[in-house]
Amino acid sequence: MGRGKIDIKRIENNTNRQVTFCKRRNGLLKKAYELSVLCDAEVALIIFSSRGRVYEYANNNIKSTIDRYRKATSDASTVFTTQEINAQFYQQESKKLRQQIQVLQNSNRHLMGEGLSSLNVKELKQLESRLERGISRTRSKKHEMILAEVEYLQKREIQLEQENACIRSKIAEQERLQELSMMPPGQDYNAMQAYLAQNFMQVNGLMEGPPVYSMLHK
Repeated sequence: MGRGKIDIKRIENNTNRQVTFCKRRNGLLKKAYELSVLCDAEVALIIFSSRGRVYEYANNNIKSTIDRYRKATSDASTVFTTQEINAQFYQQESKKLRQQIQVLQNSNRHLMGEGLSSLNVKELKQLESRLERGISRTRSKKHEMILAEVEYLQKREIQLEQENACIRSKIAEQERLQELSMMPPGQDYNAMQAYLAQNFMQVNGLMEGPPVYSMLHK
């Protein structure tokens, strides 16, 4: 049969307590040794008995292990402090951003003519000045864009008139050549010259087109 369950509490009998201490101490030292060997861990174990005797085990120098422990706990404390400082900083920045967003939202509402009841006379005058400056800049930009568009359309009109004149000239030239090819053979040379001069005047009239200044003042 297995041993019964042992209550974990202080052993009142001195002899039994000392025997249990020796057994458990040896078992604990053995476990520390096995842990260091099996897992390649750095282990340091210090035990003080009730009589003040010291028992220790370390697979490395116990002092260096203790120094390493102190450094590790100190670094962890420093990291934790840094994290707290960063958290506080981000909380403050987040609060500032929320306040700025609220101010911008209120300003936009005022520009839209909403929430004006919370403004005093001075603030209303400032808002009015902002709106007037904004309207002035908007009108100036609109006027600038309209002038640029008118200038472009005028240049485009001149270009189209020139292209039309060139096309009319080519059409007249083609018609003249076609009529010459249809003239009866043996016609008098002078009559042919007069015919060519007449058509030449017609072609020049087509190429001249309307004056440029008239288009600019349409």
